[in-house]
Amino acid sequence: MSKSMAMKQKALDLKQKLRHPFADPPRAHKPIRVLQESEIRFARVNDRFYNTYNGMVVATIKCVVVGDGAVGKTCLLISYTTNKFPSEYVPTVFDNYAVTVMIGDEPYTLGLFDTAGQEDYDRLRPLSYPQTDVFLVCFSVTSPASFENVREKWFPEVHHHCPGVPCLIVGTQTDLRDDPSVREKLAKQKMQPVRKEDGERMAKELGAVKYVECSALTQYKLKDVFDEAIVAALEPPPKKSSKKCVIL
Repeated sequence: MSKSMAMKQKALDLKQKLRHPFADPPRAHKPIRVLQESEIRFARVNDRFYNTYNGMVVATIKCVVVGDGAVGKTCLLISYTTNKFPSEYVPTVFDNYAVTVMIGDEPYTLGLFDTAGQEDYDRLRPLSYPQTDVFLVCFSVTSPASFENVREKWFPEVHHHCPGVPCLIVGTQTDLRDDPSVREKLAKQKMQPVRKEDGERMAKELGAVKYVECSALTQYKLKDVFDEAIVAALEPPPKKSSKKCVIL
């Protein structure tokens, strides 16, 4: 095969891969691991660049993270993608991160989109939603108000713009759930930290794929959150077609 024919075939294979990246989705039981940057290469096909791993084009999973401000969304993403907990809090407007993961023997780029939870950005935030494969709807287990906003604000917003796209509810900051000062502060307001069973109940009531919780500081079950997001994106519930968010 000539070099030009080989390039044409490579381009056709690439287009097919990008058009149907989840045609043969990996099973949930396959191991998921994050690849190091040194393992990723770039390929140029028809003047466009793509991530590759061992010669394979890497399909992309888009995951958008939403929730009230200051519940730990950015810390969640930074801790997962860099293995480091950020030293200071800087309110997010919009930001994005990416890691490449191996699911069994298939590489995928997990694109992670951080969003601002403040009301000032309610009109801009949905600009991050098109082509989303899965949402992480976050709240802090130390903030009952942020938990209630999952029901009152975040699920309605996500389902309005992206009906049918799978959502996980994520409880953050679990390392603070039993912190004496946190419990004392909440007790003065006649409140208590959100329990795991409360999150599980809400996930069932709202039709979320699952409830998961973690600590970005200690990384307790941090990887599980993103593993579950990947599985939800690639393996939608039975009898429901895979959908992506499209905003017209």
